[in-house]
Amino acid sequence: MLKTEWRRGRRLSVIALSALGFGLAVVVPGALATPWSEVRAPSDGLTEVIGGPSNGCIGGAEALPATGPGYVSVRRYRNRYYGHPDLLAFVQDLGRVQQRSGAGLAMIGDLSQPRGGRMSSSHRSHQNGLDVDVWMTLVSSPVEASRLMDHRSDPRSMVAPGGYRVSGNWGSAQRGLIETAARHPRVDRIFVNPAIKRALCQSTRGDRSWLRKIRPWWGHDAHFHVRLACPQGSPQCRPQSPVPAGDGCGEQLAWWFSDEARSPKKGGSKSKPASTPRMPPACSAVLRDL
Repeated sequence: MLKTEWRRGRRLSVIALSALGFGLAVVVPGALATPWSEVRAPSDGLTEVIGGPSNGCIGGAEALPATGPGYVSVRRYRNRYYGHPDLLAFVQDLGRVQQRSGAGLAMIGDLSQPRGGRMSSSHRSHQNGLDVDVWMTLVSSPVEASRLMDHRSDPRSMVAPGGYRVSGNWGSAQRGLIETAARHPRVDRIFVNPAIKRALCQSTRGDRSWLRKIRPWWGHDAHFHVRLACPQGSPQCRPQSPVPAGDGCGEQLAWWFSDEARSPKKGGSKSKPASTPRMPPACSAVLRDL
């Protein structure tokens, strides 16, 4: 990351992120606030995604409305409700399907900051306006969502203690919400707890093509993380490697429940942060555009 991004950084207290179901705590010591988290509004000009989800930014981002048919945006005091128009369209499409289902409102969590970039807490991704978190607990109204989410810890886990199977909180409404998201044509991949991926594999009959987009990852037991593909008109967007062929329900998934996966070797950690790469040069102009 550019050195200038840290010149106004200030040391915060240690942040512990609970990954329920695995008993894993992700600890980020001495987290720093970056200039990206201090910017309060998007840059001017055409919308463009620059770089990748964990090393990028977005110019000309748009704001997700606080509410819409079938959804409510939560924890908006974080100022992380910005993204590419494709991402906003995805949320609204998901909300409309959710409204027709009658199962309750989907709570939409963090998208990106006004110009993307590194956040001071919670995420290493969500940097280029193509990521969004969707909570799996459904609510009846925006008031209930605010009472449940604002300035509170995360809602209930969908994974039973031990991390091998889903809990009693999981049901057809959660399954339907994830399947709807995965079938959206702009979605590249979705991250869920391995136990949730297993439950989806076991319950799916007929067309299983959408399951390949569901990727197991630590945590993600109370929410799922949606990532869109690079949009047209953003030549500097850096896509991830393609999702492997198949439904991902065989040996690929079984590994996540192995001793190797659940008990990393001494000196290693499932949550060990990677080194921070240098941001794309074009992001400097996005940050300076005041």
